[in-house]
Amino acid sequence: MFTELEGRLGHQFTRQDLLQVALTHRSYYFENKKNSPGHFERFEFLGDAVLDLVLSETLMKRFADVDEGTLSKWRASLVNENTLGEIAKELELAGHLFLGKSETRESARPRLLGSAFEAVLAAIYLDAGLEKVRQVIELKFESRLNALDDQNQYAGDFKTRLQELTQKRHRNVPEYRLLSSHGPEHAKIFRYEVLIQEKPLGQGEGNSRKGAEQAAARDALEKMQQEGATV
Repeated sequence: MFTELEGRLGHQFTRQDLLQVALTHRSYYFENKKNSPGHFERFEFLGDAVLDLVLSETLMKRFADVDEGTLSKWRASLVNENTLGEIAKELELAGHLFLGKSETRESARPRLLGSAFEAVLAAIYLDAGLEKVRQVIELKFESRLNALDDQNQYAGDFKTRLQELTQKRHRNVPEYRLLSSHGPEHAKIFRYEVLIQEKPLGQGEGNSRKGAEQAAARDALEKMQQEGATV
């Protein structure tokens, strides 16, 4: 049933039901409770922890002379919805997802794909243990780990970049405020604004609160750059 995906992952599941749960979105589960073993949100929770653990250990081993602050930034650049969504696309994960009527594989969002990827990692961990999931993670992140350096360590982490800039220029940190949220529970769109010294500077939308905050931070950075600030 999942032979092609297992080949791309480099792991053949002993328990196929674990992989099925990892690929099932809650929208499908609630429409097909009788025929579905569950949905991936609990697996996503576990997969996120496993991914953090493995990448933290991998970074410490690979970069023995790098301080913990830089390692944290590097890890943040690896574990975000855009990067996880990209890896999910490389695995062609969307084509294997069980989605409800309100979702389509063609329009699967980075947040959804990234969540499913974390859930798949949890399924591998439950099926074969830590060493196996470590092999899969290191293989899928290899090119990104090799590309880490002081210049691109957190290029996609707009919140960290904005925080460091505002601390340097104003000696305070940005504040994020929810403006609105709309859409069905499983596919909400959030809109946030970011304030610097209590003044609104940027806004952004996303399929998660974190994603919307990142978009708002990016908007603020672009405006500050246009004003001549060094970002």
